[in-house]
Amino acid sequence: MDFQSIVLAFLAFSGAFLAALWLALIIWAFRDMRARSRDIFAQILAALVVAVLTLPGLLIYLILRPKETLAEAYERSLEEEALLQSIEDVEHCPGCGSRVQADYLVCPSCNTKLKKACRSCGRAINLRWNVCPFCATPQIGGAAHVHASAAETGEAPQRMAVRREESSEAA
Repeated sequence: MDFQSIVLAFLAFSGAFLAALWLALIIWAFRDMRARSRDIFAQILAALVVAVLTLPGLLIYLILRPKETLAEAYERSLEEEALLQSIEDVEHCPGCGSRVQADYLVCPSCNTKLKKACRSCGRAINLRWNVCPFCATPQIGGAAHVHASAAETGEAPQRMAVRREESSEAA
């Protein structure tokens, strides 16, 4: 083997390597942009910039590409939604609007009756419920009775339920 054939083989191998690298950069840029944008025009443009300008095109693409992938944006939106959901799940007093815990029977700020205690197990249950969901005990002065009384007097059902609870506690 002479020197000229060794150089020619080296140049052919180097050319094939550079062509494979160029093609790999184009494919990588297209796939990376596909992971970052749904816009097909932007995906093709990114591949064309890298195809035409090669390394400077790759540098331009790396500078201009979106910061986060679609999967990262979706994950971030899920986290934000979960945070908003946890904020919205906080209960508020219907009387004064202050925050109350789920197991409060009465608002500590304005003394509005929020829930009633089950007469059997003592757990806090909704004022309108006829039966305790925890121990299945029927409750006195359930929702049907409250609505019937409210229809007779023309009063709001919730206000009537509070009055009925106060009168049953006094007795």
